[in-house]
Amino acid sequence: MTIKERVQNIESAEFDLFEQKLSLVIEKAYLRGVADGQTKFAIKPLLTRKEFMELVDIGETKCAELFNRRDFPVTREFGHPRVPRDLLFEWIHANTDWVRANAPKAMQLIKAI
Repeated sequence: MTIKERVQNIESAEFDLFEQKLSLVIEKAYLRGVADGQTKFAIKPLLTRKEFMELVDIGETKCAELFNRRDFPVTREFGHPRVPRDLLFEWIHANTDWVRANAPKAMQLIKAI
């Protein structure tokens, strides 16, 4: 094997090693970004009054109105009102005028889930 061929083999091996390292760095950064996104943007299972108001972008008056509705998913079993996230989204789907008017079959599927 000539010196030129040896140099090419070494350069090829170095490139392969660099490529593997770069791939690992990218994968690690991606996984960290996913984990950061999940913790930063996750919605807790039980929302406080303030968290609920921030999530749906409403004020105190509208929040009080909703919390006093019989059909609104709020629990007071923990000393302070809490809104269960999953029930909230079901309630939103069930009370969205467009869905009710335009997708009755979809509503049946949502309720089945």
